[in-house]
Amino acid sequence: MSRTPRRARTTRALLAAAGVATLTAGLAACGGDSLEKSGGQDASGRPGEGSLVIGSASFTESKVLAEIYAGLLKDAGYSTTIKTVDARELYEPELENGKIDIVPEYAATLAEFLNKKQNGKDAPTVASADADATVKALRKLAGPRGLKVLDAGRAVDQNAFAVTKDFAAKHQLKTLSDLGAAKERVKLAAGDECPQRPFCQPGLEKTYGIGITGIDPLEVGSTQAKQAVKSGKDQMMLTTTTDATLEQFGLVLLEDDKKLQNSDNVLPVVNAKKAGSQKIADALGKLNRVLTTADLTELNKKVDAQRLKPADVAARYLKDNGLLTKEKQ
Repeated sequence: MSRTPRRARTTRALLAAAGVATLTAGLAACGGDSLEKSGGQDASGRPGEGSLVIGSASFTESKVLAEIYAGLLKDAGYSTTIKTVDARELYEPELENGKIDIVPEYAATLAEFLNKKQNGKDAPTVASADADATVKALRKLAGPRGLKVLDAGRAVDQNAFAVTKDFAAKHQLKTLSDLGAAKERVKLAAGDECPQRPFCQPGLEKTYGIGITGIDPLEVGSTQAKQAVKSGKDQMMLTTTTDATLEQFGLVLLEDDKKLQNSDNVLPVVNAKKAGSQKIADALGKLNRVLTTADLTELNKKVDAQRLKPADVAARYLKDNGLLTKEKQ
């Protein structure tokens, strides 16, 4: 994922536990407003009958997922456009009012976004490490807003912590519990909100007994944070489970074996009136049979490291996994 979208993505990760934060507003993709056309429009500029607008956030993973959704829906007989919008604060209202029909989303993050939007910034959290319970809570909040939450898949993009391979080998670490048991104190590269966020420093200390010597306030998942851990300046960093560039820096994730993080499973959310049909649910549901967290990481890697286009990466994934009807593959 490119560097500006990386901020958008890691902000999403922070929102999973922190609720709604103020994000930079404005439509953006590839340096400007974006309405990537792959289907016809009527005279008003709104796609015609049988057409769907798919919303995408401005980070790599969301763009690839939007392209995959577009491919599945085209295969089911729809024409589609993809509209890229920077922030959830902008695209979620458009999903409610029908200007956007479908968005690839994350269960815990969207649940807390809608929870804070409806009940205030200090509302008790509704998301948890239980995926089924989180999706149930999300549906309860989304329904009255005219939104339909489709089934979640196995793929998860949530907060995660990484160390160098050498550090993990030296202290025999595979999980965060292992790090706590090793009594090895670490300096953590993370956002400056980390000392206050329950999924970050307080959670690491309380849930895992990990000794944090200090926070290096570097952008979550950034190249600077990875360099700091690689060099030994810091010993651990906050990133996400689908970070595609960890291997380049000799880093590995430690498993969140006690489920500190909320379940941010990938799922489609649709405008119930315009895109709530069973046909659309069936078309998008095909993805749940195959998409894994490892797949998401690899898809991100193809765009971020190999510089392939999201549309090309999505098309190859659909073909390789047999997700299109035979005559269209």
